[in-house]
Amino acid sequence: MRDHTGVRQATDGDIAELVRLRALLFEDLGGAFFNPASEDGDWRETLAVVLREQLTADSVQILVVDGDDGLAACAIGTVEQRLPGPHLRNGRIGHVIGVVTDPAHRRRGHSRAIMRALLDWFRERQAARVDLYASTDGEPLYRALGFDEHPDPALCRRP
Repeated sequence: MRDHTGVRQATDGDIAELVRLRALLFEDLGGAFFNPASEDGDWRETLAVVLREQLTADSVQILVVDGDDGLAACAIGTVEQRLPGPHLRNGRIGHVIGVVTDPAHRRRGHSRAIMRALLDWFRERQAARVDLYASTDGEPLYRALGFDEHPDPALCRRP
């Protein structure tokens, strides 16, 4: 991986800060989908368990930038093996999840540095495509990094 100044892999000692930053992301996104009225906080404990498990997974990369007191920014990349096809030559799809920068550290290039490091990681793992969901604030950065409209409409269903 190229040198991405300030970007490093997350460690077990970062779990609490990763949970804090992910909660900030949901607060920023707002709305009933990301902050349902019945939210009770248990998701944070579950997130901590899953993050701890994912720290050593080959298909997951959790990157962070340190701040003065805690983490300044983080992002998660995953690679999923799907079935190959003419539009997806090897079936490997990268996903960018939860790029978030603490408000006190915004506009300093942390998200850009993390994204460049993640894109290098996806290249190393031969991801044929990288997908993400962009917030309005983040969209200009992602477009500058080469992201474009997704050809498939995004739909979801909760059980």
